[in-house]
Amino acid sequence: MTTATKRLSLLRSGNTWPFILITSLFFLWGLANNMTDTLLAAFKRIMSMSDFQTSWIQMAFYGAYFCLALPAAILIKKYTYKTGILVGLGLFILGSLLFYPASITMAYGHFLIALYVLAGGLSILETAANPYIVAMGPEDTGTRRLNLAQSFNPIGSITGVLLSKIFILSELNLSSAEERAIMSQEQLKAIQSEELTAVMGPYVGAALFLVMVWLAVKFTNMPKASDAGGKLDLLPTFKRLVKTPHYMWAVVAQFFYVGAQIGIWSYTIRYVMQEIQLNEDGASSYYMAALILFMVSRFIFTALMRYVSPRILLLLSAVAAAVCTLVVIYGSGLVGVYALVAISGFMSLMFPTIYAMGIKGLGDDTKIGGSGLIMAILGGAVLTSLQGYISDLTQDISLAFYVPFVCFVVVAFYALVAGKLERNSVNRAGGEAEALPADAFQKVG
Repeated sequence: MTTATKRLSLLRSGNTWPFILITSLFFLWGLANNMTDTLLAAFKRIMSMSDFQTSWIQMAFYGAYFCLALPAAILIKKYTYKTGILVGLGLFILGSLLFYPASITMAYGHFLIALYVLAGGLSILETAANPYIVAMGPEDTGTRRLNLAQSFNPIGSITGVLLSKIFILSELNLSSAEERAIMSQEQLKAIQSEELTAVMGPYVGAALFLVMVWLAVKFTNMPKASDAGGKLDLLPTFKRLVKTPHYMWAVVAQFFYVGAQIGIWSYTIRYVMQEIQLNEDGASSYYMAALILFMVSRFIFTALMRYVSPRILLLLSAVAAAVCTLVVIYGSGLVGVYALVAISGFMSLMFPTIYAMGIKGLGDDTKIGGSGLIMAILGGAVLTSLQGYISDLTQDISLAFYVPFVCFVVVAFYALVAGKLERNSVNRAGGEAEALPADAFQKVG
């Protein structure tokens, strides 16, 4: 086989433009995800909140992922991936636009509603886009193709943090919670109004760009192969999935991984502020450095997957991330900060690798199974809130990083036993030929 043929084997003929268009969505939800992460530090200052109170931002955001993932899977199972993407983009646009009335009412709850609607759209997008990317090329390059598409997610993340740094964090009034407490109501309202208007700006601007993306998807002819809906038969599908060991453990691993990722990123700014005494704007530079490392590492890991098993890379990365997290907990100053930044490099391959390993061999159950792996993103809400609670309880953000440490240990355990779990699933499937086709486990290489 020639080198040119090998390069082309990543995609099926005619899928290049649809692949580029769908890959752009990974950029867009990365932008939204990480712009939202910075809101925890922003609202902590704007409304003088505790870490647990600000964690409701992630509860609203990732709670929507949990609630909308299964309806999204049903939608794309009954109709097409393209339909799911259009609906997801529509909610993404609506949620972004809702930041405008929220900035006028200045009510925290209204911002949470806007984030819930926005994240609901992202949940539908991820439920549709991840398996769609896997289906756009040969079966034996599915994991590598998904990692390639996911490599553009951190580019969006960096853009989101950059937008937040320029238009939100740099506009925050530096008055402390104590200083705000003694201000008159009129003075405090005036300051908060300016700050919340700054919060609103990037979201409404993003909505206008998203309208153009929606139109591009609408008028593009997408590949038909992955759009075949089939019969919607939820109960038998759930029964088959529950009896598939490698899938169920992937859901557990994804729950803990996302909890670790969101916890690490949500409290990076807080940790940097504590350890080297910077304000939100200055601390966000370290957050951006973490995302740049995340992006570069994802491309590196995608290339390494041509030579090293994704499972082995996942195991090594999880162990390294756990070690760095211990340095964050017990280290201090720049040593702890550098270790915190380094964790992002090791996290970079985890989500797409766990996802691709989890849906491997699910056959006709891939869409519903994929939604379970997206619903596992609930870990970002539950475990981030737990991390915020520990921070408030101990008055030390460092100790709260025990939560992501435990998460990385769980991911490492999953990577260690994943090979055996997959063999058990194949053996089980062999005895249930009617439930799963004999070649189902060749879905993703």
